[in-house]
Amino acid sequence: MAQGERETLLAVQQALPEEQFQSLKYLLEDRIPLGQLRPATRPELCSLLLQRFPGRALHVTAQLLRQIARQDLIRHHQLPGEWGETPGERGEAGGSHAPSGPGEGTGCPCAPLPPASPARPRRLTEKDLIQIAQRLGKEWQEVGIGCLGLERSRLDQIQEDNPRNIIMQSFEMLREWRRREGEEATAQRLRACLAPARLDPELLDLLQSFQGD
Repeated sequence: MAQGERETLLAVQQALPEEQFQSLKYLLEDRIPLGQLRPATRPELCSLLLQRFPGRALHVTAQLLRQIARQDLIRHHQLPGEWGETPGERGEAGGSHAPSGPGEGTGCPCAPLPPASPARPRRLTEKDLIQIAQRLGKEWQEVGIGCLGLERSRLDQIQEDNPRNIIMQSFEMLREWRRREGEEATAQRLRACLAPARLDPELLDLLQSFQGD
């Protein structure tokens, strides 16, 4: 079983572009010691996952892939489901491997999602921000200064802290904006801020979909 897990983990990681592989490692920073995580190659990261999450490495990987919007790899490699995820991943196999509550696969709202409140839109999560960051592109600093009102010096620091990784630079910029906005850091507010910029229409559609959560 462990050998099969390792082969699947390696196949998943080899399918990721370098930026998404680095994003995957970034999301693991609170779970794996940085001294082991940051220099890890793809085969080494597979070993770390198997060591740190015995019997759960595929579940953890599926969770991370959802955070970087690679559900296609979850479906392709038939990764198991994860507690707390939105039900109804079409075509995703292997869900029976993970324990779940009643109504799995029926669209039952049994997962512990943030409570919907018609009076107050929910605050954007880090999972939301990483998906937004993947669609911002190279002009993220222009967006940060012109649309989000962030300081150029702070954006330069973010770029220095995350060299050669545009997605993580955009993600940290959005986290900075979220910290400043507090509870007002909603999809509706961010969409309004970004409206003047000429951005990928898919990004605006994504923000629109978050407003309906």
